[in-house]
Amino acid sequence: MTVFHVAYKNMLRKKNRSLLTVVGIALSAWVLVSLFGFNKGYEASLNRDIDNLGFQVLVTAKGCPYEAATLMLKGGIGLRYMDEGILGDIRKHPEVEAVTPMLMHAIFDPNKGESGGISSYLGVDPSTFPRLKAFLEFQEGGWFSDPRGREAVLGYEAAELEQREVGDSLLIPETDVSLKVTGILKRTGTQDDGTLFVPIRTVQNLFGKKGRLTGVGVKVDKRADIAALEEELYNLPDVQVVSLAQVKQTIVGLISTARVIVLSIAAIAIAIAMIGVVNTILMSVLERFQEIGILKSLGAQAEHVFALVWAETLMLCLAGSLLGTGLALVLSRATGWLVRRILPYTPTGSLVSIDWKLVLASVALVLAVGMASGLYPSWKASRIRPLEAIRREE
Repeated sequence: MTVFHVAYKNMLRKKNRSLLTVVGIALSAWVLVSLFGFNKGYEASLNRDIDNLGFQVLVTAKGCPYEAATLMLKGGIGLRYMDEGILGDIRKHPEVEAVTPMLMHAIFDPNKGESGGISSYLGVDPSTFPRLKAFLEFQEGGWFSDPRGREAVLGYEAAELEQREVGDSLLIPETDVSLKVTGILKRTGTQDDGTLFVPIRTVQNLFGKKGRLTGVGVKVDKRADIAALEEELYNLPDVQVVSLAQVKQTIVGLISTARVIVLSIAAIAIAIAMIGVVNTILMSVLERFQEIGILKSLGAQAEHVFALVWAETLMLCLAGSLLGTGLALVLSRATGWLVRRILPYTPTGSLVSIDWKLVLASVALVLAVGMASGLYPSWKASRIRPLEAIRREE
């Protein structure tokens, strides 16, 4: 009969107490794995979303809203314009790999809802924008057939709102101009879903903005120093530089602060679970005081008793950690859904990423802390004297 078999038998003597201890350890392991999985998944999704934007720096005119969402909140006002000549100034920098000009124009649409709404048209360069936004996929159709034509590509939500399909005509509110829908994009989970993309020359001509831009997307060479490039771009007159890398760092910084708080809670949960382990094993030792004394009187050495009690600790911690990691794996999607309901901003894709390395690391951490918690009860058991045990029995 092995030490582990005897330890297993001892645990079954108090099934409810052993089960509650295992559940406590499992909950701690679940919190650990889910937390570390969220950390990994969130940062990976955020990196992917930033990379999918196609450019790392956005240059706009000073005071110009650079998000469609901001434009909607402002009721379509607040747009500022730059001269197209700025494209040449930006291209001069050796760190710049590619640029794409953009021109946003907003029109009040009385047909949107009871009180109307804002329709935003984003003029893009057909020769550069699709290349930088290569992650955009079409549900049907494709990009413009004529770089100066009256055509439009609709985001997924824009197509649903306008109830248009490829080949349909889209009338621009308060004008006699209609655009032919050449493509409808798949859902991306970004503001692109609600955007109407039009050739930039068409937007300039239709709305009297010839030679004007609202933004320039800048793709930076991977080996370049983005911060240094930003400082150089700030020297351009009347522009503001929006660094998507800075936006990312800000979000990650906020998440890191929240992560410290959650880690503290996880540490407390582990501490409580380990106190439960100590209590369970120590109570088991005290209840078997005479039994352990008899074992020692029959020839069992202190190290044998120590190994027996420590084996019980190992089995409890191993069962709890495996159960906790299993729960984290099974409920990872539910955890991701809950996080999306709580956080004000979440990137697209899976928010909780759990792999075998994370599982092994978490199990190892729980086992290490648990085994450390079992040192005192094991030492206590090994120090029991046979004569003292017999006298207590009398």
